[in-house]
Amino acid sequence: MKMRESRVLKKLRAGEIVSCFKINFSDARVSEIAAISGFDCVWTDQEHIGQDWSILAASIWATKAHDTDLLVRVPKGSYSDFVRPLELDATGIMVPHIMNLQEAEAIVSMTRFHPIGRRPIDGGNADGAYTALDFNEYLVQANRQRFIIFQIEDPEPLEELEEIAALDGYDMLFFGPGDFSQGIGAPGEWNHPELIAARKRVAEVARKHGKFAGTVGGPGNVDELIAMGYQFVSMGADVVGVKNYCQDLVGAFTKSASAGSKNSYMNT
Repeated sequence: MKMRESRVLKKLRAGEIVSCFKINFSDARVSEIAAISGFDCVWTDQEHIGQDWSILAASIWATKAHDTDLLVRVPKGSYSDFVRPLELDATGIMVPHIMNLQEAEAIVSMTRFHPIGRRPIDGGNADGAYTALDFNEYLVQANRQRFIIFQIEDPEPLEELEEIAALDGYDMLFFGPGDFSQGIGAPGEWNHPELIAARKRVAEVARKHGKFAGTVGGPGNVDELIAMGYQFVSMGADVVGVKNYCQDLVGAFTKSASAGSKNSYMNT
C-alpha cells in the first residue's frame, strides 16, 4: 500500500504550472465543485476561518475523490495545529507569516519525519491508512508526498530570505501581497514598487535554491506571474465568485425592473 501521490508535487516536479482555488465556505460540496472543475489544488483556511476538524475532513474526502490535492493554511500555534491536517490526509499545509530563519527551522522540525525533522508520529490516522502503511514506509512517503509551504507576507523575513529559501525540508515559498502591502505601510497598493520588487524576489530566490514559488493571482495577471517564475497560482476564491454572480443577477434584475415598471400594467 502507498500513500496517495500528490498531484501538486507531481506536476511541479515535472516543471508544470499548478492551479489552486481558495475556499472560504464551510461546505465540502464547494471543495468538490472546485475539484470537479479541474483545479489541481483546493486551499482551505484555518487561519482566518473557523473550520472545525470534521468540516476539514469532509473537504479532504471530497477532493481526494477527484484526485485533487487539498492545502490547509494553518493557524500559527503548536505543533498539533500543523500536524493534525496532515494526519487527516491533507496533501499540504501553508504556514502564514514566516518571520525569520529560526521560525522556519522550527516548523520543518515539527512537520517532517526522520531524518529531516522530529514530527510526532502516530500512523493510525488517514494519512497512515489507519496503520495499514508500513511504519518506516509511512515516514518516507509522508516526507515525499506531502508538501510544506512557507508564506512570505511581511517585509521582515526578506532580510533572511536567502537563508530561509536554502533550508531543507519544505517545498514552496508563497508570496502574500495583501499583508505585505500593509506591512510596508501601503495597504492595497498592488503596484507599489516595494511590493512588486518583493514579489519578483520571492520567485527568484525560491527557484535559485531549488524551491517552488507560489502566490495569488487571476486571469488578468497569471501570464505575468508565470513569466516571473511562479509555478503555483491560486486563481480565485468561492466568495468572490458567488459575490460577483449575485451582483450581476441583482444588476440585471434592477435594470429590467426599472425599465419594466414604466410600462407596467399597473400604470395603464
